[in-house]
Amino acid sequence: MQKDLRKEQALEYHAKGRPGKIEVVPTKEAKSQRDLSLAYSPGVAEPCKEIYKNVEDVYKYTAKGNLVGVISNGTAVLGLGDIGPEASKPVMEGKGVLFKIFADIDVFDIEVNEKDPEKFVQVVKALEPTFGGINLEDIKSPECFYIERRLREELRIPIMHDDQHGTAIISSAALLNALELQNKKIERVKFVVNGAGAAAMACAKLYVSLGAKYSNFIMFDKDGVLHLGRTDLDEDKQRFAVETSDLNLEKAMKDADVFLGLSIGNVVTPAMIKSMAKKPIVFAMANPDPEIGYEDAIASRTDIIMATGRSDFPNQVNNVLGFPYIFRGALDIRATDINEAMKLAAVKALAELAKSPVPDIVNLAYNENNISFGPDYIIPKPLDPRLLVTIAPAVARAAMESGVAQRRIEDWDAYAEELNKRLGLDNQLMRVIGSKARRDPRRLVFAEADNLKIIKVAQITFDEGVAYPILLGNEKKIRAIAEKNNIDLDCMPIIDPSSDEQREKRNLYGELFFKKRQRKGINKYEAAKKMTDRNYYGCMMVETGDADAMISGLTRNYQDVVRPALEVIGTEDGVKKIAGMYLLLTKKGPLFLADTTVNFNPTAEELADITLLVAKEVRNFNLTPRIAMLSYSNFGSSTSPEAKLVADARKIVKERNPSLIVDGEMQASVAFNNEILKDNYPFSELVDQEVNTLIFPNLAAGNVAYNLLKEVGGADAIGPVLLGMKKPVHVLQLGSSVRSIFNMALIAVIDAQIKTKTANGQLIDKDTWWKKFKKVSKDI
Repeated sequence: MQKDLRKEQALEYHAKGRPGKIEVVPTKEAKSQRDLSLAYSPGVAEPCKEIYKNVEDVYKYTAKGNLVGVISNGTAVLGLGDIGPEASKPVMEGKGVLFKIFADIDVFDIEVNEKDPEKFVQVVKALEPTFGGINLEDIKSPECFYIERRLREELRIPIMHDDQHGTAIISSAALLNALELQNKKIERVKFVVNGAGAAAMACAKLYVSLGAKYSNFIMFDKDGVLHLGRTDLDEDKQRFAVETSDLNLEKAMKDADVFLGLSIGNVVTPAMIKSMAKKPIVFAMANPDPEIGYEDAIASRTDIIMATGRSDFPNQVNNVLGFPYIFRGALDIRATDINEAMKLAAVKALAELAKSPVPDIVNLAYNENNISFGPDYIIPKPLDPRLLVTIAPAVARAAMESGVAQRRIEDWDAYAEELNKRLGLDNQLMRVIGSKARRDPRRLVFAEADNLKIIKVAQITFDEGVAYPILLGNEKKIRAIAEKNNIDLDCMPIIDPSSDEQREKRNLYGELFFKKRQRKGINKYEAAKKMTDRNYYGCMMVETGDADAMISGLTRNYQDVVRPALEVIGTEDGVKKIAGMYLLLTKKGPLFLADTTVNFNPTAEELADITLLVAKEVRNFNLTPRIAMLSYSNFGSSTSPEAKLVADARKIVKERNPSLIVDGEMQASVAFNNEILKDNYPFSELVDQEVNTLIFPNLAAGNVAYNLLKEVGGADAIGPVLLGMKKPVHVLQLGSSVRSIFNMALIAVIDAQIKTKTANGQLIDKDTWWKKFKKVSKDI
């Protein structure tokens, strides 16, 4: 009996999920001797015996079902060519990172020192027991065709050569939408394809699967046009061969509807673009330089739709839109292949997604107000969180319908929920915030730069390109800390407000501060003396435009940062009191909490002010605020003054902003339980809404809740974010981690992007900021 119990425990420990149910692979405990005995000897013998009896149980008791091999021989790496397996390893490792980030797929990268196609096939074939799928990468043509075909024939796990099919799938989705916008039919359009390598051939073949005609293609390789008189063409290329050899790219482009470039840069001229048919489609995807520059193509004619492989222009054809999600769907139903039906399902899912309304988080990521389907948006953006729950189910469904699935999904809603859980919205939001900061970095003052954590974050912000750090403190001490920890500060100005070198600037700041505070209990001598304090000095830098934002508080009390900010910078027009807000990154998505740091017992009027300040800040993240105003009662169930205060505050908020989605007073459990809300309070504005903002009745409630969520709930906290300040100053928590400080720096930069403007209301361009930044470095 005891032996059976041990066996059962060992199998349960190693089990990865129940058959028929897609689950996130759980993390196993290894905290005790019992855990170790289950993880390895003797407990590990039990799943070994079960797999021996039924080899398919390898998916039940091991990580095989979530493991992809990214395999290359380094013969066609990026645009670098045959650089060998060792030199290809960084690319393969990077591919593994993308698999994990975007689809929660684990990866082993394997670089094989073998160029012979047959031997390469045998090496990969021998690895089948290890992997749930194999992504072939950077293998040169034509060997890649043979290798993929052989492996697909002989292995019973999904195989895909992403260089071929990834580009084909993404460009096909873009093509369908471009044709729709240009009002053209795929079976009638004329194609010119420059390049006949693996990716170009895969694209052309998939376009044919979508309805294009072989007879409507003119294709070029390095030896010229593919024509029937050539003897060096394989079977696939012969299908695209034309009768005449008297064609060059310039002649072929005349009256063409679609140009597809997967060749080399700058081979297409504006004159060629002008010679194309009305409403042309140009996919110039050579990297790093496209066949024709985006600006040149757009300037050539106004009716063009243009796509490239570059991220700095609209319509980037990026393989990351495909391979993570295609493999996710294939793995989850244990597909034995990635077939044509699955590829076409991915194409159509991508194309349809581009036509649906874009979430706020995507607008935020790309610094846009309202991305929408049109000539500049024909395929989704790589940071769109909907990609996983759109493409993976489409691929999985196609696999089931085409007969290559070994496992069925019955509850598609539950599957979509599981997919969302794999990533969580927390990391997505921070990636988006980082992307937005990187697009328009600002000068950020670190007032406590004699601290190792701060110096590390300053280096990270500079290296990541999200901010231009300005360090305050004793230069000798700061450099000593940096040198001891191998941190390079050469590109960062270090300013000691108390040094003799800063006397002139300190006196100037003191004069300005005295004018602000001369009738508020401070004399001229005290005003000048305060400028030796780094928080006052840093705030004055922000106030005068010598910097754009400041963060402080890692080693100082909260009041020591807030007081200088209020005295030097002050509040926004119309703001009577500032408030403190925390952003918590949870697995359900971001949660904004207020007031957690400033107002002890706000009145109904003040609570309404706080709510409107928070709503404004949430919108700054391009998110729609959905606000629950919390109490211990629900919608009048208690007539106590505390409950009535929250209800009155909500009434004031609605009077001031009727369109704001806000309700209360209500208990937190009700706010997050839609069924209870719908059954008991169907009138609530929050029915079928995902609450992302919590307003607490007083500081004690907010602070306790925030700390519980952070410490017990495992949420990552950013804050406190000061709301209502005229210019960006934000406070760190005592003892914040490097990650928390960096996240706070991102928030400060985004705040500066919003608040720091020129006199005419326009954001100052980067060149102007660079000049000001260099001036600060030199003069201060």
